[in-house]
Amino acid sequence: MSDTAAQAALLRRLGHDFARPALLTEALTHPSLGGAGTADNQRLEFLGDRVLGLAMAEALLEADPTASEGQLAPRFNALVRRETCAAVAAEIGLGEALRLGRSERLSGGRRKAALLADAMEAVIAAVYLDAGFAAARSLVLRLWGDRVAGVAEDARDAKSALQEWAQARGMAPPDYVEIARAGPAHAPRFTVAARLADGRTAEATAGAKRAAEQAAAAALLAELGV
Repeated sequence: MSDTAAQAALLRRLGHDFARPALLTEALTHPSLGGAGTADNQRLEFLGDRVLGLAMAEALLEADPTASEGQLAPRFNALVRRETCAAVAAEIGLGEALRLGRSERLSGGRRKAALLADAMEAVIAAVYLDAGFAAARSLVLRLWGDRVAGVAEDARDAKSALQEWAQARGMAPPDYVEIARAGPAHAPRFTVAARLADGRTAEATAGAKRAAEQAAAAALLAELGV
């Protein structure tokens, strides 16, 4: 499928008619494409992350007016984490519309979770800049669908759950180790490893260290079958 056809197919799935189509093109352009004067999606990703966060924070407050901050935080993290963004992107076939450099195309970039998550956030920003917050919020809630309604049951404080699991088996509390930090100062990405005393480990990456710890704990719980 050509880039033009893939982008047209994505537009149908997004359900948004861009007044400024160049915004969508920018959102779908990975930095690997390179070239002088070529705008990539990094700036839009930065903005889209914030638009997504606001849309989800509002939706969670409306869905459960009595929830405490402690209850809302893990639900929020579950909805905005990169794995969720990548999953939504895959569902709408966003990868097929990505504009990638040759190296990324050959290495399977259209299926890479990190690229899909970044592009999903960039697309949200493109809709926001094209038509405002209400349009972006509507897009987010439609694409995330049942995830929002079901997050209260799915999301837990993963760190507490992992600690309880370890203590119930006579193990020391898990350790959380920052193993990498990347990205610009205004939008860092933290990679954290959650480690049990018996050596079992899982890693996760997020834009905040606490969120990365929670995601790593959730990943380890999944590996444990909890």
